[in-house]
Amino acid sequence: MTVEQIYTGCLAQGAYYITSNGEAAIIDPLRETAPYLKRLEKDNVKLKYIFETHFHADFVSGHIDLSRETGAKIIYGPTAKTGFEAVIAEDNQIFELGNVKIKVLHTPGHTLESSCYLLIDENGKEKALFSGDTLFLGDVGRPDLAQKAANMTQDELAGLLYDSLYTKILPLPDDLTVYPAHGAGSACGKNMMKETVDTLGNQKKLNYALNQPDKESFIKAVTDGLLPPPAYFGMNVAMNQKGYNSFENVLSGGLTPLSPDDFEATAEESGALILDTRNDKIFSKAFIPQSVNIGIDGDFAPWVGAMLADVGQPILLVTEVGREEETVTRLSRVGFDKVLGYLKGGFEAWAKAGKETDQVNRITAGEFASRLNVYQDKVIDVRRESEYTAEHVEESYNRPLDAINDWVKDIDPKEHFFLHCAGGYRSMIAASILQARGYRNFIEVEGGFKAIAQTNIPKTDYVCQSKVLN
Repeated sequence: MTVEQIYTGCLAQGAYYITSNGEAAIIDPLRETAPYLKRLEKDNVKLKYIFETHFHADFVSGHIDLSRETGAKIIYGPTAKTGFEAVIAEDNQIFELGNVKIKVLHTPGHTLESSCYLLIDENGKEKALFSGDTLFLGDVGRPDLAQKAANMTQDELAGLLYDSLYTKILPLPDDLTVYPAHGAGSACGKNMMKETVDTLGNQKKLNYALNQPDKESFIKAVTDGLLPPPAYFGMNVAMNQKGYNSFENVLSGGLTPLSPDDFEATAEESGALILDTRNDKIFSKAFIPQSVNIGIDGDFAPWVGAMLADVGQPILLVTEVGREEETVTRLSRVGFDKVLGYLKGGFEAWAKAGKETDQVNRITAGEFASRLNVYQDKVIDVRRESEYTAEHVEESYNRPLDAINDWVKDIDPKEHFFLHCAGGYRSMIAASILQARGYRNFIEVEGGFKAIAQTNIPKTDYVCQSKVLN
């Protein structure tokens, strides 16, 4: 028997590959199936089952394509209703895989169909728990995402989650290995550890949610401080539940090369959003007007989902040459399938064709320090509130990037301001969105607060509540 965690950092997501005596199972696979198919062929094993812990909100799973390509059965926990053929398991149902067994534990709370999968080895010993979004390391799944589908409040779902954890999970052996669906950085929880594997015994000691004195305390603890979920979550749930276009078709359409003239014409005819995935430093110097910059070398997919929201939005890509396929693939992981093509030859081809370009007014932290003291302009910090609270430029205003659609309408186009984040990635996203909407009355600070902290600009960790976006 082998168990392998396949972790994707940009999504903070863990898929799992299990083999025993010529048979394999995959738990919560990513959308692109080629890596799994190659691995199955290499190991000379047959994929028997695809286990899904729940209908994922933060990414589109590869279960449908993988089942079609291998004949493997898709397994969901009790109460799941799908738009495709699947086995809806019963609580405690056992699935045999080679010489081992996988037991379904129905653990509603994060969603109603949420289930964990208990791995039992050749000797009948309980070895591992694939805990999905029910139990994370240091945290548990947020109970607010499935309110509409379940017709329940977040407190009611949190109560279900308490029952699941305290009656189904905590009685399991301490030496059990816990394999969660997500780690630190995922929006599916709020307090996850950076580690991606642990023992249940250690989690019983460290996890705040597993150390509450009663259900009421648990509900309060897990619902306190939850941020609004990204707008694309609901659409990803629908795709995972009802079905989606084949990844191969999505990739084929997205990899349509377009000359500068064709790119320009397509943008005008389709109303597509121009997504530029280059580094923020490169983007700031020259880009196609109205482009939105979300760098491929950051938390790309989650920020695309948070900023664009509508997975049906037509998209045209400007990427570094050679990274077109990677970009289309990573967009598809969060359901953005309507990529119409990419700029052949990258931005350099656009510039050589003599097309119009734009740039962001960006200065160094040293220049910011000298100008701020002279002009006393407003400073907008687009980091998360927790980052701002820890330390920020004195008298600055906290306007988190993920809430830009709420606070942009409050900007006075005649009032000048400085814009920064932690290192430049998020503030360039904000800058590109602001300029696409006609705002030119700002200067973005290169290097963000990390660079600003090295200057003599006054800073504070005192939170002026009136300056934090509610």
